[in-house]
Amino acid sequence: MPLPRLAELRRVAEWPTLLMLGVTYGLWGLATVWITDISIFLAILICAWTAAQHSSLTHEALHGHPTRSKLVNAALVFPPLTVVVPYLRFRDTHLAHHRDERLTDPYDDPESNYLDPTVWDRLPQWRKKLCRINNTLAGRLILGPILGQVSFMAADFRLIRTGDRRVLAGWLLHIPAVASVVWWMLSVAEMPVWAWLLSVYLSLSILKLRTFLEHRAHDRTTARTAIVEDHGPFGLLFLYNNLHVVHHMHPGVPWYALPDLYRARRAQFLAANQDYRYRTYAEVARKYLFRAKDPVPHPLYRDGQAR
Repeated sequence: MPLPRLAELRRVAEWPTLLMLGVTYGLWGLATVWITDISIFLAILICAWTAAQHSSLTHEALHGHPTRSKLVNAALVFPPLTVVVPYLRFRDTHLAHHRDERLTDPYDDPESNYLDPTVWDRLPQWRKKLCRINNTLAGRLILGPILGQVSFMAADFRLIRTGDRRVLAGWLLHIPAVASVVWWMLSVAEMPVWAWLLSVYLSLSILKLRTFLEHRAHDRTTARTAIVEDHGPFGLLFLYNNLHVVHHMHPGVPWYALPDLYRARRAQFLAANQDYRYRTYAEVARKYLFRAKDPVPHPLYRDGQAR
C-alpha cells in the first residue's frame, strides 16, 4: 500500500476532526447538564473521557488540523476541558518536544520524564521515593497529574520571573479560556463542582496512560519512540497518537490516517524504533502497574546531553 500523500490528507476543513469535536463537546455538555441527574458516577466518567478526548483534539489543532488556519484551530479548542494547561504553552512545549534529536533530554525535551543524574543525586530521599513511585503506571495514574502540574507550573513561573513574555502571554490568554468553562459549570451545568473537579483530575490521569511510555532513553533517535498497537477505545481516545513513532516521523498526518499509514509500513516503523512495541494498554498495565519501566535519572546522559 503506498504512503498517503500529505496533500491528499489536508483539506480546507477535515470533517473527521470537526465531527469528533462536535461529539466531544456535545457529550461533555450532556454529562454536565443532563446525565448528572441520572447518574453522577456516569457523568463523571463521561466528563473525564471527553475532556481527555478534547486534549487529543487540542494536540491535533497545534499540529495544524482541522484547518490550515492556526487561529481557527485554536478557536475550535478554546474551552480547555482539562482546565490546567494553556493552549499556547501546550503548543510551544509540544513542538519543542518534536525536535527528535533531543528526545528524552532532561533539559531540552519539555516532555521528558528523566532527570539529570547530578540533579537526581542531590534530591532528598523522600523526593527520590516519590519519583520512583511516579515511574510505575499506578503511581503515574494516581500521583502523575498533580506532580506533573506542579513541575510544569513551577518551570513556567521561573521563566516568567526571568522576563519571558511569551510564557506570560500563554497564561494570560488561558484566563478567559478557563473562565468560559467555569461559567458553564456555574451557570448552566447541574453537575456539582466537586464531581467536575474529580472528572478533570481523572481526565489528566487517563492522559498519563498514553504518555507513560511514549519515549525511552536510547542512542538511536527513532528507537526512542514507542508503538502501542491498540485500536480499541483507547486508540480512538488518543486519536491514534499511541502509534507514536508514526506521529513523530510524520507529524503533519492527521489522526484518522495514522492507522492505515502504520499498517502499510508496519515493518519499516518497527525497524526504525527497534521493535519498541506493545500490543495493548492492558499489556502495559500487566508489565508496569507496580513496576517502574525506566530509572528516573537519564541512563545515557553524559557531558550535558542525552546520548
